[in-house]
Amino acid sequence: MLNISRNSIDRDEVLKDQSSYQEVTRTKATKKIIYLLTVLFFLGFMMLFFPWTQNIRARGSLTTVRPENREQNIHSVISGRIEKWFVREGQLVNAGDTIVFISEIKAEYLDPELVEKTKNQTDAKRASVDVYNEKADALASQIAALRINGQLKLEQAENYQKQAELKVISDSIDFETTLINLEIAQRQYDRQKQLYDQGLKSLTELEKRRLKLQESLNKKTSAENKWLASKNALINAQLNLGSIENEYREKIAKAESERMSALSSSLESEAQFNKLSIQEASYSKRSGFYFITAPQDGYVTKALITGIGETVKEGDKVFSFIPSNYELAVELFVRPIDLPLIQEGNRVRLQFDGWPALVFSGWPNLSFGTFAGEVLAFDKVVGPEGKFRVLVVPTQDEEQWPNLLRLGSGAYGIAMLKNVPIWYELWRNLNGFPPDFYSKAEDTKDLTFKK
Repeated sequence: MLNISRNSIDRDEVLKDQSSYQEVTRTKATKKIIYLLTVLFFLGFMMLFFPWTQNIRARGSLTTVRPENREQNIHSVISGRIEKWFVREGQLVNAGDTIVFISEIKAEYLDPELVEKTKNQTDAKRASVDVYNEKADALASQIAALRINGQLKLEQAENYQKQAELKVISDSIDFETTLINLEIAQRQYDRQKQLYDQGLKSLTELEKRRLKLQESLNKKTSAENKWLASKNALINAQLNLGSIENEYREKIAKAESERMSALSSSLESEAQFNKLSIQEASYSKRSGFYFITAPQDGYVTKALITGIGETVKEGDKVFSFIPSNYELAVELFVRPIDLPLIQEGNRVRLQFDGWPALVFSGWPNLSFGTFAGEVLAFDKVVGPEGKFRVLVVPTQDEEQWPNLLRLGSGAYGIAMLKNVPIWYELWRNLNGFPPDFYSKAEDTKDLTFKK
């Protein structure tokens, strides 16, 4: 067992000469600490009920309101070889100023008179189209004349046919008349012969009747021949009428066929003319692409292809360009949990890189060096980094943003929300709840920052 003495040690007696022990054991010093802690506790407790302005904080950068005013890469429309640069990097240029000249490298475009020769081919084809159209018009006039002449010829042939029909009728009547006369002459001759046989008439009278009978027979034969000739003439007139119809039908069909051929050739030449016109326009347009010009007033920021003699392909980037006239905006990137609290027209306070500022996000009245902004729009789809882009523009009724701001500079945005006690804000952050939403109708005059 340990040999431990039962005699106690007087701690105060041992430590009485130690100054530190004496400082600790002083009654007044202990009371001051208690009072100080008590005061700090009550001050901290009271501060829990102080107002705190909820906010959404996000980082971003300066950009422009309109897409065409942002930095852009100028591409080469055609393939070519860099021949000459007319500007240097950082130089201010006007819209239409030549930046770089490239030459042709494709074999089919190397002819220096390509546009002129193509234009001559186009003019020749245009003249060919006009000639074919004139030929078609002439054939159309010829067809119209053939139709008129054919109609007249048909009318003439019909008249001939009618005359032949009437002639046949007239000759048939004459033939019938000669038949009657022949019959009468035959009866008279027979009676005269009977009387002669009876001795009542002389031979002379009989001979006269015989002569009369012979004359009637001759007339009958002549009338019959004439009637048959009239029939043949009628047949010829009918055949002539059909042949005229066939003749002019054939002529008109031939002329129409030639006219269709002329129109077909005209359309074919028109198609070739259009093709040559497109080629001529393409060649003329292509010659204008040898000079890459500034699309608007601005600065050539960087040459992406620098050497003389370098070749570029269609669509290759040649230099980057930024317009000189633009409306500044800030694009902020907020978390998806904060996006429902963002609305178009909400006010935002902005701090720009390079501009000194003293910011108390929870107490906006104590902040300095910030600038006012207004939410113009926000993306409806999350970005590649899992955040939503919010576009903020300057407000018109407050101090304007500095003139020396440059595109791409960093910015820090604070969207002010609702006034709540500090204890509520601490409780909300401990539980991971989002800030409280407020409507525009609520009074937000206490949410402004001092400049």
